[in-house]
Amino acid sequence: YDDLRRHLGLAVRSKDDVSYQPVVAVFAVAALIAAAASYAAFGEIRLVRSLEWFIAFSMCILAMLKLQDLESFSTMFLNYDLLAKRWVPYGYVYPFAELTAGVLMAAGALDWLSIPIALFIGTISAISVVKAVYIDRRDIKCACVGGSSRVPLGFVSLTENVMMIAMAVWML
Repeated sequence: YDDLRRHLGLAVRSKDDVSYQPVVAVFAVAALIAAAASYAAFGEIRLVRSLEWFIAFSMCILAMLKLQDLESFSTMFLNYDLLAKRWVPYGYVYPFAELTAGVLMAAGALDWLSIPIALFIGTISAISVVKAVYIDRRDIKCACVGGSSRVPLGFVSLTENVMMIAMAVWML
């Protein structure tokens, strides 16, 4: 396919080109699942509950993508996460913590566990992103959708973390 595009003089994406497609796909699917769950549970789409489920489902999907190749994720994550730089196993723990918080939040269960997890990982990651991108001005790839991502670290990563923090605060 790429050879044919080159032969026809059409643009061919480089494997290093930036792409927001994975993030758009995650958030679109999470929104659709949240709306479907709301409709299934209540016979209508309830906005507040749908937004809660959207964040929880997004967390779960993002964690699943990270867990597909945990080694690559943890290596990428180590490039910018402040805690992972100090304690390397945190890069392996993070996706499991994100999944645990997301599942518990979706179920509305064990708030005493899900809220501190989401607050902790969301806050550490948000601070790490701000430091790496906005203070150190580093141009690196985000590990938010797994270790083979071409999504640049920045606004999208920060939004993911702020959503986690907001959900935890909302649940308080």
